[in-house]
Amino acid sequence: MTSTPRFLQGVFAFTGSGLTKPAPIDPSLSYLVPPGLTAQPLYFRGGNSSDELLYVTLTRDGQPMRIFPMGAKSSVNVPLRVVEDVDPDSTLELVLAAPEATAGEVVIDFGMVVF
Repeated sequence: MTSTPRFLQGVFAFTGSGLTKPAPIDPSLSYLVPPGLTAQPLYFRGGNSSDELLYVTLTRDGQPMRIFPMGAKSSVNVPLRVVEDVDPDSTLELVLAAPEATAGEVVIDFGMVVF
């Protein structure tokens, strides 16, 4: 079986709308699993420059799949190996929630393999 690594990553500015209101971070943090292939998340790494707790949620077709909290001026590294397969034609997206009016930058590095 041949697999291809895929990464959703970058540094993104954000302004929070409330911890109960996750919002898209950037269009580049969305991935459509190609027809006939399967994706498998491998890891999530993230950093938060703000003075507040925030969280990033990995969604599948708009539904929460995994939540990654990041403390104030902190980072997180979560291995996801062999957690679950993501079916063809599914959309994976990373969204962010932060307290209202909280501003800062978030560093995102999400890795997966597609096979």
